[in-house]
Amino acid sequence: MTEKEKMLSGQVYYACNPELIEELNLCKDKIWRYNQIQPTNLEERKKVIREILGASDENVFINQPFYCDYGKHIRVGKRFFANFCFTVLDEAYVTIGDDCFIGPNVSIYTACHSTNPEKRNTRDEWAKPVAIGNNVWIGGSVTILPGVTVGNNVTIGAGSVVTKDIPDNEIWAGNPAKFIKKVE
Repeated sequence: MTEKEKMLSGQVYYACNPELIEELNLCKDKIWRYNQIQPTNLEERKKVIREILGASDENVFINQPFYCDYGKHIRVGKRFFANFCFTVLDEAYVTIGDDCFIGPNVSIYTACHSTNPEKRNTRDEWAKPVAIGNNVWIGGSVTILPGVTVGNNVTIGAGSVVTKDIPDNEIWAGNPAKFIKKVE
């Protein structure tokens, strides 16, 4: 298997692989270009963000600045909106459903690193996908950790750190995020 195939399948891979670094740098150039577009030039913004993302509809809207690693591993549904400083470390796939709203300073992480310093210093890592359902509202400064699945019709309160799966129709908040109540 290539290092990229290992990465996308959740296996341990060498993060400094030259092919992966090249892909990261190509995406960084696209991200830089996107973040430099005049904010009122909506058509150019839509065009460039759709070049970055793996899948989106024509109504995708991500406020600048936006940051990601590969871009093409991010799939967003219909009428997706993300506010300023949306950051996605997409070493694994990140799939977000229809009608999702993302507050400012939200981060979604798929990359995992060893807690053992010697192993971490080898630059070996692995990645776990993140999936977010339809009709989800993620408040400002939320962090979603690797491997998490968020159900449909969920609200996540501002400042939360989501460390485990959230079922459909629930409101969660806190660090770590905990169940607050069912959606009414």
